[in-house]
Amino acid sequence: SNNSNTSGSAIVQMGLTSVMATVSGPMDCTRKSDEIADRATLDVQVRVAPFAASSGDRRYMNPNTDRRLLEQANLIQRAMEASILMQLHPRSKIEISIVVLADDGGRLCVAINAATLALIDAGIAVRDFVCACSAGLMDDVALVDLNRQELSNYDNTSAVYLPCACMPQRNTIVLAQCESRLASAETLDRVLKAAMAGCQAVFEVMSNAVRERATSLHTANQGTAKVLLNFQH
Repeated sequence: SNNSNTSGSAIVQMGLTSVMATVSGPMDCTRKSDEIADRATLDVQVRVAPFAASSGDRRYMNPNTDRRLLEQANLIQRAMEASILMQLHPRSKIEISIVVLADDGGRLCVAINAATLALIDAGIAVRDFVCACSAGLMDDVALVDLNRQELSNYDNTSAVYLPCACMPQRNTIVLAQCESRLASAETLDRVLKAAMAGCQAVFEVMSNAVRERATSLHTANQGTAKVLLNFQH
């Protein structure tokens, strides 16, 4: 990336939801008390661009106090810490800044994918890609990458919604957040399988983008990597 003070950056779009991630570091911790002797610390902040607010939600959301943004930052941090080789950078910090550019639902998954690509763009060593995709069950039909319209159509009693993140080459789930009431273990299994298949499809697109970018960087620095992930429902 050629953003000043930034090691790597990426923009990922899934459907109509678009997120930019920038990575800074590894760098010295601002305060000695923040240092960890044998590994890096990871700091994640999520912001929503003023023009990206979803319909009917025009209020400013402070990334330092808004409960939903803090919760999403915490989930992204946990997912990324599963993959980053933190022990390679003792007493250092890595910062990931997430900016939601357009929000049509599913921004947590898009943010995780953007963070992964920004880390790779920054040259920070990771165990594997962290790829994320949501899945849901509506009228007994499994869907992936649900948008705001599909989420709002949900009948809360029967529908299931599951954002999921995994390390696809290790076949390891690093995040699965189901807030719906599940009818059975079989229901969870179906939705999880659909989400994992979605993550695998995301991985194919992301790994191709990384390969293309590595090739293009031999000839010219292209700035922020942009990746468009399209799913046909």
